[in-house]
Amino acid sequence: MPGSVTVVLVDGGRRPAAAFSAAGLTLLGRTGDPEKASRLVVEAQPQVAVVDLVDGLPDGVSCPAVVAALTERAPQVPVLVASGGDDHAAVLAAVRAGAAGYLVGPTGLSELAAAVRRTAAGEMVFSPGLAEVVLTAHGSGARAPVRLTERESDVLRLVVEGLTARQIANRLVLSPRTVENHVRHVQLKLGVPNRAALVRFAIENGLA
Repeated sequence: MPGSVTVVLVDGGRRPAAAFSAAGLTLLGRTGDPEKASRLVVEAQPQVAVVDLVDGLPDGVSCPAVVAALTERAPQVPVLVASGGDDHAAVLAAVRAGAAGYLVGPTGLSELAAAVRRTAAGEMVFSPGLAEVVLTAHGSGARAPVRLTERESDVLRLVVEGLTARQIANRLVLSPRTVENHVRHVQLKLGVPNRAALVRFAIENGLA
């Protein structure tokens, strides 16, 4: 359908697939298994990967582990988490794992689809109040050590050097979209609101 956004869905499979199509989402794959989800995202290259906790994950499956696996295997694909609860620890764990956004419920398909479209457009999408929670937690004086992946560190160094996303993409043989997603993940991990603050933080803390 016109304007439809392609997604891979990680969930318990209880919401009918036809409902996603009606909401303007094209399912390229669906599974509750983290390893299968990673393979699906790599193979299908959706615009967004959705981890739907409202629908439920299989017992023993950790949301942060799923997010980390998805962002590690396909960093160019943003991950959006939808949950029925607003446990701040769970939100922060998902963000640290690389989630580009987090919604709390009740989350209907119309709200989810709107968030998916914003995520596909490059926005960091959080339910009201959660963005402040994330930035406050990461920006507090008692900052926990933050681990960046090797690729995130490479991108951060080049951002500090003043290169644009396209220049970084050419240097590292990546797509500009992948670079932007790396930058967004680093901003979330470090709790900084924009590139200027990211550069300042990196320099002040010896990260680049």
